[in-house]
Amino acid sequence: MVALAVTAVARRSEVADAVRLLADVRPLVLAASAVCEAASLLCFAGVWRWLLNAGGADWPLRRAAAVTLGANAVAGSLPGGALLATAWAYRQLRRRAIGPELAAAVLAVAGALSALGLGALMTVALIASGPSARTVGVWTMSVALAALTVAGAGAALVQRSKTVRRRLHRLWARASKHSTWARDLGAAAGRVAEQAWHLKPGLRPWLSPAAQALLNWVLDVACLALCMRALHIDVPWPGVLGAYVLTQIPASLRLTPGNIGVVEAGLAALLSAYGVPPGQALAAALLYRTVSYWAVLPIGWCCCAVVSLHGRRRWRGRARLRSGATRGPR
Repeated sequence: MVALAVTAVARRSEVADAVRLLADVRPLVLAASAVCEAASLLCFAGVWRWLLNAGGADWPLRRAAAVTLGANAVAGSLPGGALLATAWAYRQLRRRAIGPELAAAVLAVAGALSALGLGALMTVALIASGPSARTVGVWTMSVALAALTVAGAGAALVQRSKTVRRRLHRLWARASKHSTWARDLGAAAGRVAEQAWHLKPGLRPWLSPAAQALLNWVLDVACLALCMRALHIDVPWPGVLGAYVLTQIPASLRLTPGNIGVVEAGLAALLSAYGVPPGQALAAALLYRTVSYWAVLPIGWCCCAVVSLHGRRRWRGRARLRSGATRGPR
């Protein structure tokens, strides 16, 4: 916060320009950006719903949306939020009679599909940037995309080859022969991977969740573009797409709760590097964060509270039923 205050003072002319732009927002365009953000969040919830239904659980979209919004609120508000959000979401799935392997598989596969969606968007950004793109941005996106490609190819190889799976199993058994917790972790990871691989056989059924994961990112980019238009800022499309994708790389590290300061400063700097005037870039970053983070956060915490309370009641109800069945009639 101190660093943000010092930066604001040092760049007070840009801050003043941003404030002037924010005072003249076009409300209809701003409303359209909010609709895009809501649709983006529903797409991510749709990925969860598809995975749960593929695993045999009958979940409506509203329940999946409540859990994902609650998890986003936890991840975006607390130190170590990503781990806490994963633990909270896993607990809520377990309280609703989702098996441990399926719950872990849903969390892992949803994250993997989201990463692949960002990778696809990164590919489009690289192609659209062309030869005149910023060298650092191109190299950063290329390295990240290569890492995603290698990870995806490795996962596909492990899934298709029994020989590779056996060798990995033997290798892990040797490495963990003196550690009980490592053996247990390997066994649990194997069960989760097995559950994930058997959710839906074949490639065609996975096109639906993959498309929803991609739309989650595309609609978020549309939210950013509409925020710029709401501020009367021209949208330089290849640059905006590149700036957005590059911002997501440090954002995924969760360096601060909710990436406060990281996304705003990074996005403003990247937009400026791609040709948007500094004051306009700062205003666009602040308005985008208002729509995509600050406006969503209280809704997410409301969902978190409702889901937690409802899940606790259901868990206690099942516990009483089990207790009654154990005691039997008197």
